[in-house]
Amino acid sequence: MSRVNLDSRALPVASQTTLAQIEHAFGGVPNMFKAVANSPAALQSMWAAFGALGSGSIDGKLGEQIAVAIANRNRCEYCLAAHTVLGQRAGATPAEMAAAQGGRSRDPATAAVLMFALKVVEQRAQITDADVANLRKHGFDDGQIVEIMAHVALNLFTNYINVALDIPVDFPKIALT
Repeated sequence: MSRVNLDSRALPVASQTTLAQIEHAFGGVPNMFKAVANSPAALQSMWAAFGALGSGSIDGKLGEQIAVAIANRNRCEYCLAAHTVLGQRAGATPAEMAAAQGGRSRDPATAAVLMFALKVVEQRAQITDADVANLRKHGFDDGQIVEIMAHVALNLFTNYINVALDIPVDFPKIALT
């Protein structure tokens, strides 16, 4: 059971416009957004970050692969389930999403990004010059490297919201590995 209110009727009026945008995008309002909507500022920040990264240079498929790798690492069942669905909508196969969950990919560039993202999470951003050079070797420029970091940060935020506040999963469940 959630540790915060998930009743849309009891959420702040200042969150309602953003919730309407989310409902339009998803065909409903996922529980995570209801939880975050308890703070209009946090909801606006999260929704804006999703929008900005969704139109960035890292494509949707790779963004979702990053998300499932981080969700699995952080044991966030909510994000693992949601981003697996979103990754498949972005063109990933179930096998690609399952591999990404474990931080793997047959594509060397994707594998390099997943390895980097997980190292950022596991080592609390204490990465090396070689880690960044490896991304450049796989064709990523400085802007894309910063954008990968933004994906990591957004996913840490959503993972922590869902795990700490015990948000019920409202997507098809995926087993953590």
